[in-house]
Amino acid sequence: MIKKILVLGTLAVFSVGCKTSQLPEPAPKPEKKKSSLKDYSSIITSEAKSDDGLFTTHFVDDKLYFEIPVEHFEKDMLLVSRIAGIPSGFGGGYVNAGSKVNEQVVRWVKRDGNVDMKVISFENQSDENSPIYKSVQANNFFPILYSTKIEAWSKDSSSVVIEAGPLFETEVNAINGISSRLRKQYKVKKLDKSRSYIESARSFPKNIEIKHVMTYEAETPPERDQAGTISMLLNQSMILLPENRMQPRLADVRVGWFTIEKYNYDSEELKADNYKIIRRWKLIPKDIEAYKRGELVEPVEPIVYYLDPATPEKWRPYFRKGIEDWNVAFEKAGFKNAIIAKDPPTKEEDPEFSPEDVRYSVVRYVASTTRNAMGPSVTDPRTGEIIESDIIWYHNHLRSYRNRFMIEAGAQNPNARTLNTPEAEIGEMMRMVIAHEVGHALGLPHNMKASSAYPTDSLRSADFTQKYGLTPSIMDYARVNYVAQPEDKGVRYIRMMGPYDLYAINWGYRYLPEANSPLEEKSTLDKWILEKAGDPVYEFGDGYSGADPQSQRESLGDDQVKASEYGIKNLKKVVPQLVEWTSRDGYGYEELDEVYRELQYMWRGYISHVITNVGGIYETRKTADQGGSVYEPVPKNIQKQAVSFLNKEAFTTPQWMLDENLLGKIESTKVVDRIQSLQTRALENLLNKDRLKRMVNNEESNTKESYAVVEMMRDLRKGIFKELYTSKQTDAFRRNLQRSYVDIAASYLEELENGKDREILKSDIMPLMRGELSHLKKDLNGRKYNIRHALTRYHWEDLVARIDAVLLMNPS
Repeated sequence: MIKKILVLGTLAVFSVGCKTSQLPEPAPKPEKKKSSLKDYSSIITSEAKSDDGLFTTHFVDDKLYFEIPVEHFEKDMLLVSRIAGIPSGFGGGYVNAGSKVNEQVVRWVKRDGNVDMKVISFENQSDENSPIYKSVQANNFFPILYSTKIEAWSKDSSSVVIEAGPLFETEVNAINGISSRLRKQYKVKKLDKSRSYIESARSFPKNIEIKHVMTYEAETPPERDQAGTISMLLNQSMILLPENRMQPRLADVRVGWFTIEKYNYDSEELKADNYKIIRRWKLIPKDIEAYKRGELVEPVEPIVYYLDPATPEKWRPYFRKGIEDWNVAFEKAGFKNAIIAKDPPTKEEDPEFSPEDVRYSVVRYVASTTRNAMGPSVTDPRTGEIIESDIIWYHNHLRSYRNRFMIEAGAQNPNARTLNTPEAEIGEMMRMVIAHEVGHALGLPHNMKASSAYPTDSLRSADFTQKYGLTPSIMDYARVNYVAQPEDKGVRYIRMMGPYDLYAINWGYRYLPEANSPLEEKSTLDKWILEKAGDPVYEFGDGYSGADPQSQRESLGDDQVKASEYGIKNLKKVVPQLVEWTSRDGYGYEELDEVYRELQYMWRGYISHVITNVGGIYETRKTADQGGSVYEPVPKNIQKQAVSFLNKEAFTTPQWMLDENLLGKIESTKVVDRIQSLQTRALENLLNKDRLKRMVNNEESNTKESYAVVEMMRDLRKGIFKELYTSKQTDAFRRNLQRSYVDIAASYLEELENGKDREILKSDIMPLMRGELSHLKKDLNGRKYNIRHALTRYHWEDLVARIDAVLLMNPS
């Protein structure tokens, strides 16, 4: 468009030369307009603190100015908003320093004596020469994020000076650190400008970094001692996007990649054709002919990660290995030395080195109590090219892996039986966490389905685990081998990279020199997928549906019931040893309390892995040219086996968890409530409305082979109320569980009264729960006098009263 305007301008000049007398007075020259502005030196005084780079930033007193080169107007820039510092308790622990708030493309546009910053979208696309192009433009008008007047021109007229401070000192929703949900939760009133300010502004050759403090008045801040105030430090990165655009690669649901969605209005389809492209680094071989011959070739620009100068020396070798482990995968894609880990340069080696500089990707070591690690990246939304990424390792994540290793491997591995995990083991765990996060930064999402490719009992084999690891993908959540038993010698306990990772990197990164468009690549990419079709090692599942038992976080092996049996068997051996393993002379039992609580969390996870089989659906991602179904219900025998396991392990009082020696050191009276909470959560999960509806649907579509929902409820009732059917007394734990069963069933019927969930009102869940409660009431009335234990009889009479109350309030 700019070129077209220049051409028209040139034609106008030639026209002036031919017919001077017929033209109106010439427009004022730009210099005259500029002369009415302030002089550059009166704005950018000798007291200014300036930093040269993409734009020159100037601090004059308390004002921030941008000096924008004219050549950078209309250029695409990525504005990335992150939280750099947050108050304690913010977001309930789910928001950390480093969390991304927003990512959007902006352009700085000169408009007469003003400069606008517009937000640009590349989601809807059409060729400029297409008739529909004008309509696409008209119906996707770009909003103005910030507008300000030009304060001055530079002395050589190559740049303009604007005041940029108000963009970062006032509340702009697009770069705001507090979401609407948190704003409502904390009852945020307003931004206090007197306590909001710009902390720093740095300019680099390809990006600008602004840190600014935002202070809000809030009625209910995250912590009481915050005095009605929420202050947070935000970091705004403005990054110049490449002029030479990378060729995008079309995504495919059968291979896991982070993606960007697009809509093509030039499509021949009778709709706007939506498609996705993958996010990846731009890797081009130095010697394309050698690459074509199948030789390993270095890329023109390798992916380089620098270690944070704050990284402790003893952990640096493990971090470097975790980064460069991916070279094995890139070799599968034809590249050697594609990814390189470097120590941070000294001041002498690179005086301008900064982790904030977009030219440097850094593995940051953050001194924080946060127990996490992240692998975010910055992506060009036009093409999917990853521009830069910073892996974040929070120091206290060591604690997570120390605890998990003790809990899940303590029964089998002597090295796990200490709070001071040996360096070899904790270092290997750190290495694999870094490799996992680098995988995200390369474009790979979690593949929760990978672990189900391996037979569960293979994880007890030294030969198998040392060769293949715990799962085909490092991108799965499968951190510690909890399946292995104490008698299994030489097994691997820590995850590692697997064959799926090599396959995915080859699929996403192999350079296809003969293909001149994304569509020309597709047949080759499809061929690679079909070559692996039917092999579970190369299947992908993100685990988000919650319905596929083969696609779950922290699950190991293809048989979730057997894996959970092994896992709980190990937990039972660990509990009696925790006091010894976590105690230190002169210290209390805080570590014991923490590890014991996390052990219960692990137990809950094992139970959940089994529950997912009930009403579960196997998903195998396919395209229309592949035979067979995408969705298949879990076989009836597996679902019945799962409920049998639950009655035995989840809905029977876990006496092994109630170690008196342990509990006597960490609590006084909460043990009954603790077990009730665990069992009630499991029961609520099992009786989840979506699960029950799937069971009804499966029964209708496959009557003979399905596990009927009525049969499941009968099996469950016989387990939870086994004392009723065997005339035995109940203890406090069992009474709590039985009350939870009645309460959960009753909660569905109560929807008749409040009518909020119309989905339940119209489903078979209502008559199912009414029938179950009526059946249970009949059994309670017929058997409650068979027991002499008074509290048990009172308990059953109370259940009858509860059932009567809900049935009376909600008659059929």
